Amino acid sequence: MTEPSTQPMTRLIPEVFRDPTIRVSMLAIFAFGFAGAATSPYQSVVGIRELGLSNGLYSVLIFSAAAVNVTVSILLGNLADRLGEYRTMMLTVAIFGILGYGAVYVVPAQATFILSALLFLPVYGSLNSLLFANVRVATKGMERNDVATVNSGVRAMISLSWVLVPGIIGALLANSRTMLPAYLFAGLACAVCFGLIAAFLPRQNGTDKAATRHLSYLAALGEVISPPVLVRVIAVALITSTLHVNDTILPLIVTGAAHGSVTDIGVLVGIVAFLEVISIVVWGRAQRIMSHVTALAIGAVIYVVYLLLLGLASAPWHVYALTLISGIGAAALISIPITYLQDLIAERPGLGSALISVNIFLSAGLSALLFALGTGMSSYSGTAVIGAVAGVVGLAMLLFFDGARRRG
Repeated sequence: MTEPSTQPMTRLIPEVFRDPTIRVSMLAIFAFGFAGAATSPYQSVVGIRELGLSNGLYSVLIFSAAAVNVTVSILLGNLADRLGEYRTMMLTVAIFGILGYGAVYVVPAQATFILSALLFLPVYGSLNSLLFANVRVATKGMERNDVATVNSGVRAMISLSWVLVPGIIGALLANSRTMLPAYLFAGLACAVCFGLIAAFLPRQNGTDKAATRHLSYLAALGEVISPPVLVRVIAVALITSTLHVNDTILPLIVTGAAHGSVTDIGVLVGIVAFLEVISIVVWGRAQRIMSHVTALAIGAVIYVVYLLLLGLASAPWHVYALTLISGIGAAALISIPITYLQDLIAERPGLGSALISVNIFLSAGLSALLFALGTGMSSYSGTAVIGAVAGVVGLAMLLFFDGARRRG
């Protein structure tokens, strides 16, 4: 009697998400995103205002932490490939997250913050690429359409955490004189992530032997920076740097040229994050009928148009009207590159997924250069246009080198 009523419910969930490895990985990636979404908005407040770090020291610390994260992601990704399984490595780095966030909350001091930001949290940050590598192994042998659906679903979980968590944490800390409890919540999220992986993620006996051939760490780094891989990573980084440029200039344009308020910033970010969650699923379906490069190219064009129009915004409603374009374009740029980058070193899931961290690092660095160039030559609105130009250059590089690879 229960069969007719439960069947429609199960049809709402794609078959691929019933795989326990994929399902647990999605929950773990949400917990990972929870920790970042809980602390990132308040990290500078805690480090600079509450603990007294100088602006210069904080900037150096954040840049160094990003560099450490890239290095660790490559090393641990290669090590996980050599071990032939990712579960042990994910449990290990999750502990670093618990210690890193927990230490800042329990012992709020400059030394603790620096040690956490420079060591514990960059190591924990490699969990992102390890989770995607684990999912990559789970989808091996699946049809291309199913792989795109899985990657979109997993990436949507991070966006979902950014839709829900900042508002919840903000409400909980509204009457607090310190933002340090955000680090407690993040530490608890890391503990949940550890528990999910330890208790529910199926144990692995090893990956395909082709992926476990030993590479020295220098050889792994050499594979990452080899010209065929590096030029494509740089192309993708130029495209995704537009996201970082927007993150920097949107609040400045909203409260400047668009004559909006600080309240508008929070509302706009929430709207775009919500639209991203929906659009990521749509882009996953779109990749069933087009290649990753084609989908990424379309998304890049949409986001370039958005940045160009943002540079022309002169009233709050202009920016609100652009949220639909922004959400659709941003969803493509944060989800599609994951599969494309993994495919660049397809035989090594851990090392290929480490390219995600490399892309984040390069795109953030490029956006800083673009911001400096744009504000030095023009206004914040002009910087939006310069960011759009960078996106076009990256798109041209991607189409050229990918086309050359196909012709070869």
